[in-house]
Amino acid sequence: MMHKINFVRTLFLLLIVFANIGCDQLSKNVVRNHINPTETISLLNNHLVLMNVENTGAFLSLGDTLAAPYRIFLLAILPLLALISALIYLLFFQHYNILLAVGLSFIVGGGLGNLIDRILRGSVTDFLFIHSSLFRTGIFNLADVAIMFGSSLLIVPALLSAVKRQLS
Repeated sequence: MMHKINFVRTLFLLLIVFANIGCDQLSKNVVRNHINPTETISLLNNHLVLMNVENTGAFLSLGDTLAAPYRIFLLAILPLLALISALIYLLFFQHYNILLAVGLSFIVGGGLGNLIDRILRGSVTDFLFIHSSLFRTGIFNLADVAIMFGSSLLIVPALLSAVKRQLS
């Protein structure tokens, strides 16, 4: 019975990883094929903008001016090692709670989605920009959304637990 539970749990987590990779890669292909690099498409009263930007750096273009060997190490090799480690932890160490596992699955899926671009294309396709009177984002993609969502699944329970301890 325990092996069946572990198999279903592993299958569920891998489904999250591959669904994130698939949605990310599909959305980027649609953008690359249908939005020109100089084009912007405004939606929701200009609060959501679609565009086609190739980012050779990391988050907010960090590292895009590094020399090629450093950029490859910091933006491809190091993240690949971290994602492989996270995937091994996810698949072979199943003593953690399901919220941690789902969060980590989203992070791994999003990270692999961006890493595929970086390795195969030399840059990551970003295409979403949100701005309102309250905040503005950088230009991002669905892999970034997956990473942020997964991170929030890891951080929010830890914060709530800390607050609960402080109130006790």
